[in-house]
Amino acid sequence: MLFDEVLAGLVVRANGLYVDGTYGRGGHAAGMLGQLGEGGSLVVFDRDPEAIDSARRAIGDDVRVRIIHASFDQLAQFVAVGSAHGVLFDLGVSSPQLDDAVRGFSFLRDGPLDMRMDPTTGSSVAQWLAIAKESEIATVIAQYGEDRFARRIARAIIDARGGTSINTTGQLAEIVTSAIPARFREPGKHPATRAFQAFRIHINRELELLEAGLEAALSIMAVGGRLAVISFHSLEDRIVKRFMRRESDGDPVWRGMPNIPEAAQPRLALVGKAMRAGESEVSENPRARSAVLRIAEKLRA
Repeated sequence: MLFDEVLAGLVVRANGLYVDGTYGRGGHAAGMLGQLGEGGSLVVFDRDPEAIDSARRAIGDDVRVRIIHASFDQLAQFVAVGSAHGVLFDLGVSSPQLDDAVRGFSFLRDGPLDMRMDPTTGSSVAQWLAIAKESEIATVIAQYGEDRFARRIARAIIDARGGTSINTTGQLAEIVTSAIPARFREPGKHPATRAFQAFRIHINRELELLEAGLEAALSIMAVGGRLAVISFHSLEDRIVKRFMRRESDGDPVWRGMPNIPEAAQPRLALVGKAMRAGESEVSENPRARSAVLRIAEKLRA
């Protein structure tokens, strides 16, 4: 997704060190490897063990590659500070995750209600919904799904939970749909879209880890290195935009003053404006419609 724009924005150097914080299907990683020379290197991260297995099969024999099963908030534990010439985060759920009913991400395919990026750790959505309070469920839906019917959905889940356990995506989708009045349903959009997004973000701590990941990425980047982030919904993009803007403005206490100390000067410079997928890419991959790419360059250590 946004393949050409990402590679152009990262300005891949033949002998550079690059980090793909979200391997996913491996498209961007393959593109970076294609531009690296023998002296270059690529470090691949992903939380999903299936993505890691895919990476090992596809590029595991390449001596330029290191493959690490970890979330991108842990970048600094594996990559030296100030060493990376480029870092990429392609956020959200990958197509393989959405297309596999067993992973429980999609309301379009009935399967176990899981939604964990890493199924080997933490609680599934089904486990969480079985014990969460109504107020907690409503808060998650309102905060991460921005759904106006958060309270009604939470009440419907509690009512349904009283009669049976909610173990499948199909069950949850039906419960959520029943809680939203037909006249308020968005045309062309499944009524459960916002709630499913909210539960996925919550169970995977996506926004919390994104904030930590951005800081980690900046710490491992070399001066002149590029950070590229693709986000897919407003909550993610807001965090990325705010982070890049804050780091490109410098310490506000010194704004407009002469002789600003280096520690208060901007650490990042924005590279161009936010980019979106073109019509041709969207026609081939409708999921690209909501993608937003932001790029920034590191100015100082």
